[in-house]
Amino acid sequence: MLMNISFIDADIAELCKQSKVATRKLGAESAKKLQRRLSELFAASVVTDLVAGRPHPLERDRAGQFAVDLYRGYRLIFIATQQPPPTKADGSIDWAQVDDITIIEAGDYHG
Repeated sequence: MLMNISFIDADIAELCKQSKVATRKLGAESAKKLQRRLSELFAASVVTDLVAGRPHPLERDRAGQFAVDLYRGYRLIFIATQQPPPTKADGSIDWAQVDDITIIEAGDYHG
């Protein structure tokens, strides 16, 4: 079974689905990587199937979010759609059980 992917709002859906919009907002290289990362997400069964783009859970004020790299400082950020998400014994999110995600952001949240 493949992962279910949704979008937090119409703006992020448009950014992910329309390459012209992504190119205008993120630049050509990040837009190209965004399409590649989305293809990888759609081909995955769970979050831990991802290998490209340095997939990693975020911390501190972004705890509960997960990121994959696009280009330079740009990232594709998503959360588990199921809230609360499945957890491990230590209380952290068990991303190996997350098969339904909501994309919340694409951009450089550092800057």
